[in-house]
Amino acid sequence: MMNKKIPVLPTPHIDLGLLFLRLAGSFMLFYVHGLPKVLNYAHELTQIEDPFGMGPQLSLWAAILAEFICPMLIALGLFTRLACLPILGVLLIAMLVVHPGWSIAEGQFGWLLLVIFISIAICGPGNWRVLPFNERTGRY
Repeated sequence: MMNKKIPVLPTPHIDLGLLFLRLAGSFMLFYVHGLPKVLNYAHELTQIEDPFGMGPQLSLWAAILAEFICPMLIALGLFTRLACLPILGVLLIAMLVVHPGWSIAEGQFGWLLLVIFISIAICGPGNWRVLPFNERTGRY
């Protein structure tokens, strides 16, 4: 039996959908949560929850990584799956530890962000990104 390579067909509609998901989800997280934390750093230090007793500064830096830096990487399609991990961690901590009493309606923004970033982590960035992945060589 001959080993035939199955050609990889272009999937522009899937790539467009993944690009839209990356840009929209990253923008919402960045604009609503990340940017205010960076612009109002001193005030945020007095407001941030510290559920594990790490101190407000370390908690705020973890949130800035997840809500400011990682969304930029995801929007560009750089280290996308890896960049989803801090976001998922912070969102799960927020929804299950910091706000466990919230109803689905009260926490809908957080739950929707979880759906978006879990989907991106599963699917990856798609082909439309800064450094396209070459499936043939396995390199960027």
